[in-house]
Amino acid sequence: MESTSPVAILTLMIRSRTFERKIEQLFRTHKMHGTTHLAIGQEAVHAGVALGIDSSDWIVTTHRCHGHTLAKGSSVEAMIGEFFGDKRGLSKGLGGSMHLIDLKHHNAGSSAVVGSSVALATGMALQLQRSGSDNLVVAFFGDGASNRGVVHESMNMASIWSLPVLFLAEHNEYGMSSSAKKMVSVDSIADRGSSYSIKSESIDGNDVELVLSKVRDAARYIREEKRPFLLETRTYRFSGHSKSDKLLYRSREEEAEWAKKDPIGRYSQILVDRGEITYDQIAEIEQSESENIDTIVASYLEDHQELTLEESMEYVYHDEVSL
Repeated sequence: MESTSPVAILTLMIRSRTFERKIEQLFRTHKMHGTTHLAIGQEAVHAGVALGIDSSDWIVTTHRCHGHTLAKGSSVEAMIGEFFGDKRGLSKGLGGSMHLIDLKHHNAGSSAVVGSSVALATGMALQLQRSGSDNLVVAFFGDGASNRGVVHESMNMASIWSLPVLFLAEHNEYGMSSSAKKMVSVDSIADRGSSYSIKSESIDGNDVELVLSKVRDAARYIREEKRPFLLETRTYRFSGHSKSDKLLYRSREEEAEWAKKDPIGRYSQILVDRGEITYDQIAEIEQSESENIDTIVASYLEDHQELTLEESMEYVYHDEVSL
């Protein structure tokens, strides 16, 4: 597993939060166009999962993919370029916010199709198994996607074939505007694992050290026992489902209660109490991350480069990729 210092973990979480706040501002001021799905408040899952697996392990993520992509090592500059539709972006400016792929960092891509990440990850796990690789695939999905048939079919096949896949449920309490309490038949998505003979666990997804530890345990189990694993992380998105969401379906009181569990504030205080960082150092990290993104945004606003139609057509057909 990757060795990471507590300060590096906190920095990664701050980078994710700062990035999404900046993106939110750019869309609000009409400097970016299209749509975006933020995961502000879920940073402990982003950092804990990415750092809990090997750098050569794969992820397949969802439309709410920015934090996962950053945590896996993708360039902030290339991600922002993608959002601007610039050809220097991760997907040459053709994918936008919901379709980020970075094979160099073992990110097989995200999709706007709810639940599709699970089927794709399961297929990748089959290929890794057949090739004799010791790597695994993380299949991210939300509580809304947990009801999709393809998710259950994938879990069933992964169990039958003993595939190296970590089913990672980010339970953030809402599928779009629907409370999971009204839409999911069980309180814990992890309870569904036993139906497919898959070992499972539900944890506090706002505790980054716990997420990191449990992901490492799950990854070890998958490699040693040659079995899939289902890990549910209970968290909360502070932002709306998308940029047009006015959050009319939940109370401000509920949001205030979850704000007390903010994973960044929580971990910051833990590190300060341990004497591993100071408040001034945290402020310096926040300022550095903010200034870096501002510089990148300014450069794209000054020099925007789009693919020509001819260049775009070259990417319609692509060479086969080996895992």
